[in-house]
Amino acid sequence: VLGTSGVVFAVLPDYRPEAAGRLHTFCHAVPGAWHAMGVMLSAAGSLGWFRRICDAPLDALDDEAAEWDPGAEGITFLPYLAGERTPHADPLARGAFVGLTVLHGRAHLTRAVLEGVAFGLRDSLELMRAAGVPPTSQIRATGGGSRSALWRRILADVLDAAIVTTSTAEGAAQGAATLAAVGAGWFDTVQDACRRLVRIGDPTEPSDDADPYARAYARYRDLYPA
Repeated sequence: VLGTSGVVFAVLPDYRPEAAGRLHTFCHAVPGAWHAMGVMLSAAGSLGWFRRICDAPLDALDDEAAEWDPGAEGITFLPYLAGERTPHADPLARGAFVGLTVLHGRAHLTRAVLEGVAFGLRDSLELMRAAGVPPTSQIRATGGGSRSALWRRILADVLDAAIVTTSTAEGAAQGAATLAAVGAGWFDTVQDACRRLVRIGDPTEPSDDADPYARAYARYRDLYPA
């Protein structure tokens, strides 16, 4: 979910807690199942903040950022504008742009925001894989940020999976309505409701940009403990 906050969510066949408690493990709406969830506090909220201080439309920022290569010309953005939850559980964590020079402009900063949020989501995904969640070749994206083709492309490369949009960007509302439909007896099971109600779009596949993102993610990971 690429909304104000960012969520990485995976269904589990059984109870599989992350040893250090950095992921949340909850009962699923499907009987007998569980789910794991990693949450970053400022995902699309980071871009919304940046748009406000730039006083610029999101489409213009997106178009500018698309003109630059992965890695944002050496700038790294830490999206800890409201502290952080996963993986650091630190209310005092703070955001930052690192690597600025006089050669950088607004487009580089926008690109760094998009990439920094993607790296924050990768933190959750890496914890899930370490906790035993099976690798996946497809991740379904929702939330307002998922409308950006550039952000979906960055996510596909950073998360190494095809990013697929669903029938609405308001995924949480659709999920609540789906569960209500099951509760009202309109569908027999959650799975049946999802098969009937959820539609997916064309996938955004990973490209050949894995190496520059891997280097940028390594820089990102070094900055919080520093």
